Amino acid sequence: MFERPSGGERAVLVHLTLDRSEEDDQGFVEFQELAASAGAECTALITGRRSTPDPRLFVGSGKAKEIRDATQQGNAKLVIFDHALSPSQERNLEAFLQCRVVDRTGLILDIFAQRARSFEGKLQVELAQLRHLSTRLVRGWTHLERQRGGIGLRGPGETQLETDRRLLADRIRQIRLRLGRVERQREQGRRARRKLDLPTVSLVGYTNAGKSTLFNTLTQADVYVADQLFATLDPTLRRLELPGVEPVILADTVGFIRRLPHELVAAFRSTLRETVEASLLLHVIDASHPDQHDAIMQVESVLAEIGAVDTPRLQVFNKIDLSSELPRLERDSEGQARAVWLSATTGAGLDLLSTAIAERLRGGTVHGWLCLPPMAARLRACLFNLGAVVTEQSGPTGEWLIEVRTSRGNVDRLCRQEGLRAEWVRSGFEISVI
Repeated sequence: MFERPSGGERAVLVHLTLDRSEEDDQGFVEFQELAASAGAECTALITGRRSTPDPRLFVGSGKAKEIRDATQQGNAKLVIFDHALSPSQERNLEAFLQCRVVDRTGLILDIFAQRARSFEGKLQVELAQLRHLSTRLVRGWTHLERQRGGIGLRGPGETQLETDRRLLADRIRQIRLRLGRVERQREQGRRARRKLDLPTVSLVGYTNAGKSTLFNTLTQADVYVADQLFATLDPTLRRLELPGVEPVILADTVGFIRRLPHELVAAFRSTLRETVEASLLLHVIDASHPDQHDAIMQVESVLAEIGAVDTPRLQVFNKIDLSSELPRLERDSEGQARAVWLSATTGAGLDLLSTAIAERLRGGTVHGWLCLPPMAARLRACLFNLGAVVTEQSGPTGEWLIEVRTSRGNVDRLCRQEGLRAEWVRSGFEISVI
């Protein structure tokens, strides 16, 4: 047993290659950027290769001694692993190295704690931190299993560990209640936008792809921008005027990253609803990134995890000023805008982006008749709440014939919620039971 050491800024970084197929150079560079974003001063880089992690120390005994020597030589008080460590591995490493050990999840949580500015963002980060901490209480500090005893010292019998667990559970419960109230307020805003039939365009993409810079350029906002990972966390919404279409709501959201901790995805699920319910996603991609394909796949993986895989999207290749690409608008075989190449810093290609967004949103507006069966009363009420109903008639067998003017995304989303299917025809669409 040992007293858990306090952290420090001087750190030794540890990155092991567990896949024998190839070296993950880009992942190692990203790990160093994460450590720098957290404010760590790197004193040594320890790399290695293993087929499988060691169950006790994650690294082998020889590599653990190398890490200990590096911490002593560099006077480091912190060791950061670019891997998810189990609670037992983290405790064993701290006992062996006699310094603080943080895994990849703890590192990203620390960055999020520094970046969160809004009340909701701070609550979401704290919830993720407490969930992560709740698995790391046992044997972390010597006082956790002490129970007072003897004459005059006998109490209710609750150990310090049990007390800490109870306090953590109480705090998690309080945060969830507060986040529930915040989510209800956000839902009121979404309902108001639906009634006004204002489509939402959400910016998504890999962290540091330039989403916030593009957001500021399009809306003249003042969202914090920095050349670092996770510069902004809190979602920001602004009104955006586009040529030939009604105004839209542009939303800037948190960036994604490879191996994003599940605790963060769960904690930020309410914030990411702006992405799930968007009429169009602008997938911002760093055109100068050496591994664009992998970054795209990581974003698509997170979008699938939060339920936004079916949301229409437009690829936006940003930072062409750092590459040899020229501004252009690419279309698919049907003539629909598919990708835009631009620079949010210089402004090159922004007019093409406005044109592409307007085209996609105009193509997403539908006007037709719905034939709703009697069991679709809730869907009918939702359409009235959206202000999408133009006229309504009753059919001969009790069905509703409703003339609707709204976005195609609204119809698809409501049908998914109610378990119905939209049959799209030339004159409009019809609704049928699945």
